[in-house]
Amino acid sequence: MTVAERQLESTRQPDPDVSLPVIAPHQSFAGVTDQISSAVLTTKTPIPWFVAFAFALCLVGVFVCAITWIFAKGVGVFGIEIPVAWGFAITNFVWWIGIGHAGTLISAFLLLLNQSWRSSINRFAEAMTIFAVMCAGMFPLLHLGRPWLFYWLLPYPNTMTIQPQFRSPLVWDVFAVSTYFTVSLLFWYLGMIPDLGTLRDRAKSTFARFVYGVLSWGWRGSNGHWRLHETASLLLAGLATPLVLSVHTVVSFDFTIAILPGWHSTIFPPYFVAGAIFSGFAMVLVLAIPIRAVYGLQNLLTERHLNNCAKLMLATGLIVAYTYLIEPFTAWYSGDQFEMYMVHNRAVGPHAWTYWGVIFCNVVVPQLLWFRKMRITPKPLFWISIAILYGMWLERYMIIITALHRDFVPSSWSNFIATLWDNLALYGSIGMFLFLFMLFIRFLPMISMYEVRTLLPFSGIHGASQK
Repeated sequence: MTVAERQLESTRQPDPDVSLPVIAPHQSFAGVTDQISSAVLTTKTPIPWFVAFAFALCLVGVFVCAITWIFAKGVGVFGIEIPVAWGFAITNFVWWIGIGHAGTLISAFLLLLNQSWRSSINRFAEAMTIFAVMCAGMFPLLHLGRPWLFYWLLPYPNTMTIQPQFRSPLVWDVFAVSTYFTVSLLFWYLGMIPDLGTLRDRAKSTFARFVYGVLSWGWRGSNGHWRLHETASLLLAGLATPLVLSVHTVVSFDFTIAILPGWHSTIFPPYFVAGAIFSGFAMVLVLAIPIRAVYGLQNLLTERHLNNCAKLMLATGLIVAYTYLIEPFTAWYSGDQFEMYMVHNRAVGPHAWTYWGVIFCNVVVPQLLWFRKMRITPKPLFWISIAILYGMWLERYMIIITALHRDFVPSSWSNFIATLWDNLALYGSIGMFLFLFMLFIRFLPMISMYEVRTLLPFSGIHGASQK
């Protein structure tokens, strides 16, 4: 696509109040841009968007109430007690961090591998990553007990020269998650700059032109701009790709450095990374399928995208299933009575329902994805993804609770019972995620316009039509 074509395409001014057009892949550059930009510039927002936004806003209100009560009364309102010192908060933290992995994998790793099918899903997958990490970052702070002192975890200049305890996993999480969030945010925003320039040129409102103009940083689509944009994108992709492995590996270290049976295991880093990508792609499909239906994007989010995401979900699900199989074998082979009891307790103990729920949701249900019909049919694929998300949350809950509630000393055993505030914090974080995501798809381009245009057969990009 030449500079002249980009500039001509950017200056077209469609009526933002018309219904969203449906185009065929063989149509013009402007047709692709019209379809995506009209979702932002139109004044006729789809009714399902308002329903979802209202639902998310209600949950945000619940979340604010829960956080206020936790701040006022302390973490004692949670169901945690000795020996179960970790509960829903850390479960939610690990779950949300895992969900954010698919966005980085799609954006960075598949970009380096030149997988062009990512172009229709990378933008909202990147946004999903940002919002999921924001939700995740709140739970360790709430779990501190004194969240207003969270800055003690940072190596800030201070007169007492007191530094953080770098042997603490909590400090590792701060550095890993903040680095992951920063790189993901930069990569997401950098990719949007050309599309923000397009929205600036097409917006009819003076205020909208001003806002998109500021956000686009004076983008004009010159050869120099495109060259710098491509170089910066590849550099950030190179930085972000190792983070897919490193961030959840560091999170798994929160458990593996302990001596508790069920935690002290070298298999946790690859186990957590595979599970993170597994749940991340499930969330991508949970978001993509409704967006595809509501905004009429079947020609951009095609069966091929659903099929590829489902295949990746099946592959990572098989890795997760292998770890479920190898854990009891490792416990038996070690000859450690505590490890063997932990496996037995998971299967038949007070929280056995979580173990069998995990097996059903994360092992049995994903086997449906062997059938192509299930991979390309939106409704069953949506519910399979929902089941996987629930199963992955149960897995984190199982890992934390079953290892803690029965430790080495039987006299200290106890059961964990979640309170109302545990549940409200979880549901409220889901509401916050949906709230931010609804704002994103309403005011920012949910699909990368310039990347999709390069895939058109007449774009002049070598090999684009074959990928």
